[in-house]
Amino acid sequence: MKNRMIKRIGIVVGVFVAILGFTFVLLNAYVSKEGSKYIIELEDSVAVDAVIVLGARVKKSGVPSEMLQDRLDMGIAAYEKGMSNRILVSGDHGTREYDEVNSMRKYLKDQGISDDYIFMDHAGFSTYESMYRAKEIFCIERAVIVTQEYHLKRALYIARAMGIEAYGIPSDHYVYPKMAYYEFREKAARVKDFFKSKLKMKPTYLGEVIPIWGNGLETH
Repeated sequence: MKNRMIKRIGIVVGVFVAILGFTFVLLNAYVSKEGSKYIIELEDSVAVDAVIVLGARVKKSGVPSEMLQDRLDMGIAAYEKGMSNRILVSGDHGTREYDEVNSMRKYLKDQGISDDYIFMDHAGFSTYESMYRAKEIFCIERAVIVTQEYHLKRALYIARAMGIEAYGIPSDHYVYPKMAYYEFREKAARVKDFFKSKLKMKPTYLGEVIPIWGNGLETH
């Protein structure tokens, strides 16, 4: 009797794990597929409210990592292409010691882009929060999002779920170190953000509205 009960419990647990695994694979594939629909090339002609460059690691020296620099360079290319005359840099500035957005702003400024046109989202602590705040704080209705392709699909899915008519340009220039780790982590993030997007969960911070058509100096 005891062995039979243990066997039944094992079957139930096995079925439950199988369902979870199937759901994980299904949702990951769904978010990836939906986001892929809106990936474009730099040569494509679109006009949007802003080019959104998503943050990534900044070195201890305060300069962007190679991955982040590639995102910024592609953002500059989209800006110079005329897709928008506004750039929103969104990243982690959660402490005085770690500041992605000012590093991004400085890089853009050094490349000749005026501070007036560079908007900083200091509370873009995650891709979900960056997209939520782009809509609610910066009043962005149409956007081109720039990041690496493995990440871009999720960003586009979230942006669209937030009501932004979003398109994306991949910024991949080569195979980056630790890509296997990034891609593994991304799969879990897609499932997590699927549910967050459905529930419209609020970000860590909201705050006063700063329309993207204003002056970027308001965000400095």
